[in-house]
Amino acid sequence: MKTARSWMSAADAARMLGVSRATLYAYVSRGFIRSQSQPGAARERQYARDDVERLRRRTEERRDPDKATARALQWGMPIMESSITLIDGNRLYYRGHDAVTLSRSRSVAEVASLIWTGRFETDFAAVAPRVVVAENKNLAFIARAQSMLAAASAHDTLAFDLRSSSVALTGWQILQLLTRAATGSRGGGRTIDEVLARAWNLGARNADVIRSALILCADHELNVSSFTARCVASAGSHPYAVVMAGLAALEGTRHGGASARVESMLAAMRPARSLGNAVGERLRRGEPMEGFGHPLYREGDPRARALLELLHDRYARSAELAFVMAVADAATSATREKPNVDFALAALARVLRLPFGSPLILFAIGRTTGWIGHAIEQYATGQLIRPRAKYVGIVPVVS
Repeated sequence: MKTARSWMSAADAARMLGVSRATLYAYVSRGFIRSQSQPGAARERQYARDDVERLRRRTEERRDPDKATARALQWGMPIMESSITLIDGNRLYYRGHDAVTLSRSRSVAEVASLIWTGRFETDFAAVAPRVVVAENKNLAFIARAQSMLAAASAHDTLAFDLRSSSVALTGWQILQLLTRAATGSRGGGRTIDEVLARAWNLGARNADVIRSALILCADHELNVSSFTARCVASAGSHPYAVVMAGLAALEGTRHGGASARVESMLAAMRPARSLGNAVGERLRRGEPMEGFGHPLYREGDPRARALLELLHDRYARSAELAFVMAVADAATSATREKPNVDFALAALARVLRLPFGSPLILFAIGRTTGWIGHAIEQYATGQLIRPRAKYVGIVPVVS
């Protein structure tokens, strides 16, 4: 699905590229830029913004390779092509479907299938686990999950079958394994969200909230963990290794691990009589308001907005919800930044009274769906991701 913001006029496209309209039309005829008829004006055509931007970037890279390299990894335009996720303005789409709508209407298995195959099919969800491994309950979730994945990969004879259909089957095995790492349960015919809800002593009504969180965390384009997953997949490593690498990146405090800082911040602020004063004190001490702002969403993170709205619809009388929303209002008033998904996951955990660390668990299990999707895409290219470095060290002396 393409939104209005995804298309542009001929004048705007030519201006962005710095070319004449004749050259623009030549690019279209050569297949470099897609075009479509403009609704209501048969003779006017619109041009795909992402194609125009991609062509502009390539032109700039040829003219100034150093500039292109310097900006490529710094919250810039994507440096790889992917058909999984589109971040368009203030909305998020998985293969053309609004992620918020999917979180309210589809199952985790259906969304996994959409990301992995492009279709809402769940045949793989009925496949029995191929390997069973023990979990080490003395380890934190990420370490426990990684150890279980490593053990499972050693016994799964199909782990190195990198055909798309086989990777999807392995991906579902991995999701089940991570769910067991989080709960100790083998599922018993329940869905992933139901297994988590049961382990956390939640009812079926709350399982829907867990499902929405998992789906909204499923993918977010080329974030650091998904880029890491693609790099590992590009080396020809099996999906278990891809997810282990993704978990290592996700755990970092600048990525999924940020939710732990939000949890700690909320716990520290809970006794405050005036949240406005508490926010001010944090800022005066040079401590950031954790879980606010996102470089890709100027008007607020749609994932956070969807989760907070769901909590309001389900638990309007919750004292914990009133508290986290008061924190959000005070922080937004002071910083002009709106809640992001890390804050929303921590808020969900407080309202549902989940154990500390559960936001990271939800993020990890949800995002695994995206990592498998990126692995499937990368395996299909057969390309090794190997950027070059611009050397800035001591210049060798040549005698």
